[in-house]
Amino acid sequence: MEYVYAALMLHKLEKEVNEANVASVVKATGAEVNEAQVKALVASLADVNIEDAIKAAPVAVAAAAAPAADAAGGDDKKEKKAEPPSEKQEEAAMEGLSSLFG
Repeated sequence: MEYVYAALMLHKLEKEVNEANVASVVKATGAEVNEAQVKALVASLADVNIEDAIKAAPVAVAAAAAPAADAAGGDDKKEKKAEPPSEKQEEAAMEGLSSLFG
């Protein structure tokens, strides 16, 4: 998992996601670098648009918004429950995540 985080960090910092950079980030954390895993990750990310994969990932925003709305409202109305993501949203998110891992 640390290799994926390293790739995401490099992407966020607009650095090239290559074997040397991923290995450097992992090594900087104090973890032992497995060169085979680094190569596999970089190869699997070669054809992936990381920005699109991040946008397609499911985000739990509705759960955090419910308590804030309740505290601000002050009404005795029934509490609205967050709707679970639809099958199409889940499918799209899983496609984005699976593209990260080949």
